[in-house]
Amino acid sequence: MQPIAQIFCSKTKQLLLLLIVITALPQFAAAAVFQIADIRVEGLQRIAPGTVFNYLPIQVGDTVAEDVTGGIIRALYKTGFFDDVRVERDGNVLVLWVRERPAIAEIKIVGNKDIETEALNTALADIGLKEGRVFNRSVLDRIEQELERQYFARGKYGVLIQSTISPLERNRVSIHIDVIEGLTARIKQINIIGNQAFTTEELSKKFKLGITRWNSFYSKNDQYSKQKLAGDLETLRSFYLDRGYIKFDIKSTQVSISADKKEIYIAIVIDEGQAFTISDIKLAGDPSVPAERLFPLIQLKRGDFFSRKATTESAERISGLLGDEGYAFANVNTVPEINEAAHQVAVTFFVDSGKRVYVRRLNMKGNTRTRDEVLRREMRQLETAWFSADLVRKSRERLQRLGYFEDVAIATPAVPGSADQVDIDVTVKEKPAGNLAAGIGFSQSQGILLNASITQNNFLGTGKRVAMAFNTSSSTSLYQIGYTNPYYTIDGISRGFNASYRETDFSKLIGANYSSNVGTTEMNFGLPIADNSRAGLGFRYQYTDFTAGDSSIAEQFVLDNGRRFSDYLISASYSNDTRDTAIFPTKGGLRTLAAEIAVPGSALQYYKVNYQEQRYVALTSRFIFSLTGNFAYGDGYGETTNLPFFENYYAGGPRSVRGWVANSIGPREIQTDDPIGGNLKMSGSFELFAPAPVGGEFEKSVRLGAFLDFGSVWAMEDSRLLTNTGFNFSDLRYSTGMSFTWLSPVGALSISLAYPLNEKDGDDTQVFQFGFGQTF
Repeated sequence: MQPIAQIFCSKTKQLLLLLIVITALPQFAAAAVFQIADIRVEGLQRIAPGTVFNYLPIQVGDTVAEDVTGGIIRALYKTGFFDDVRVERDGNVLVLWVRERPAIAEIKIVGNKDIETEALNTALADIGLKEGRVFNRSVLDRIEQELERQYFARGKYGVLIQSTISPLERNRVSIHIDVIEGLTARIKQINIIGNQAFTTEELSKKFKLGITRWNSFYSKNDQYSKQKLAGDLETLRSFYLDRGYIKFDIKSTQVSISADKKEIYIAIVIDEGQAFTISDIKLAGDPSVPAERLFPLIQLKRGDFFSRKATTESAERISGLLGDEGYAFANVNTVPEINEAAHQVAVTFFVDSGKRVYVRRLNMKGNTRTRDEVLRREMRQLETAWFSADLVRKSRERLQRLGYFEDVAIATPAVPGSADQVDIDVTVKEKPAGNLAAGIGFSQSQGILLNASITQNNFLGTGKRVAMAFNTSSSTSLYQIGYTNPYYTIDGISRGFNASYRETDFSKLIGANYSSNVGTTEMNFGLPIADNSRAGLGFRYQYTDFTAGDSSIAEQFVLDNGRRFSDYLISASYSNDTRDTAIFPTKGGLRTLAAEIAVPGSALQYYKVNYQEQRYVALTSRFIFSLTGNFAYGDGYGETTNLPFFENYYAGGPRSVRGWVANSIGPREIQTDDPIGGNLKMSGSFELFAPAPVGGEFEKSVRLGAFLDFGSVWAMEDSRLLTNTGFNFSDLRYSTGMSFTWLSPVGALSISLAYPLNEKDGDDTQVFQFGFGQTF
């Protein structure tokens, strides 16, 4: 047992040690926390210290503990500027040691052909790889993967992308991306397994994908795409569902590529099931419209094979009718009741009309320049009237046809707190309605063309049109001014005024040696007949000063009628325009009928009638068939025995029968052999259009065509001064060829290569024809 004195001594030592620790603890704590007197950054080369300070979570004067270094390091690493960051303390000074990431001095891309270098550089810059920026290896890795994906989408599965990073002075790097594209993999075979009702060949014709054909360079159907295959599978599913196979199923799809990555094989396993017929068709629910009006909209028959497409379209027609009747929120669902044993299906259309809705208010938005009334007068859906989906659609179409807006959107939100009211919100995006332009162009018939114009289609936001223009070429000079008010009356009757002066030298236009100076003043009216149809009526005074030259026809005309004429003409017209667009239309047509007559009391008494029709039919999503026909006739009456020859019609050239010199087809003067035109014209064209295989934005501005043109003009008068008078079908000229049209940013370029099919002695043919216009 220890003595009591030793125990007391040991306890005393422990007590003293504890006292010392307690006394020193505040001093240790004070040493771990300090106030920052200054911040020093070491290792910077290109980055300014101020940039670093902006990202720091602390600043001079803050009181911090030494354990905040983790937050500082994370904040600086997050900037992406540094490879290494260390934090130290020098007294009350916080010291940051950094090592900057290298900067990108240059980026070189070689070997790329399918994707342009400029497009690649733009894509790289968007991701963060650009000259002058900080280099990040992870970004380069992502870019390599994205490039591979882009090439895979183009069917180049053998693509190899190699990146080389070369260090340069001043902590910079050079990036060299070498692209070995390889060959495009082609679809070698598509196998459909499990089909019995239809052959593989019949089903494959429905696919966009397929084996290489003669036109694959254009259609690219032999280049595999995941998106295209998904679309083809949906097409296959729809094909069966529209023929009664409601249990059709695609079991699996397998895509494999050959070892050399040049050939692709696609296998599709399907289960057709049995074809089901329709046993019954029923209406259920609350249609709010008599069933007698709804059943004719259902294009299904008992005993026919079930069709998903016909069923869906029938439901849409019912919904559309209800929408036109004011039931804006109508809902139509189709429920098939399947009888597995009999392979039959009963189709029930459940109709929930909801409440009938009327329009509380029309709201116009986005029209900062155009007045509200200009928009409202085009609206076919009116306030306080029953809602009609058809009238809303027509209203939008009419607003788009004005040409004042880049985009027109119409929304029909429900009125808060009301179950039977909606508002019509019309939002437009205005585009400049005025145009100040000068231009230069060239055509083979008129040479160099100069023009200038000032046009305001929406003058002061009123919808009125004001225009002044002049056009001049080697053969013609035209000066013109016009004004049109499309809503002269509240019913949409338009009124316009025009004045013009034209000088024409026919020797440079068609070769005949005579000229004319014509001045006109005109007032015209337009009357809307229907949404797509319009009638017109015009009154024109025309003064003509005629110079004969050495043309025998012209000299004889001056002897019979004089050389100065004051004529008063009345014109009438009808037009019907159902085209989807005026430029490169794909469907619809344009029909125009126009007639004018110089009334009694005019120096010359004559009349002219012109009928023209254009039709466009979309054969596929890419190929458009066009049919154009034109018939025109004119003649004199009263004291004027024939149509004045300078009012004659002409044929031949880019706008008529391609392959012949402009205005060269038809009767000629016996004395000079110059074309003189005729008072009867017949022409037309059959043309197949397709977008050029260029892709991108050019696909909308470039169009190719294959055409067959025909036409001619005839002089129906009996004249000893003309050749080939009278009508004869054998006088028709035919040509075939190819056309090219490009709506370039500086004007329209049109080119045709035409081969005359029935050239005759004395004809002036021209295989290559073009025209170009430019604005600046």
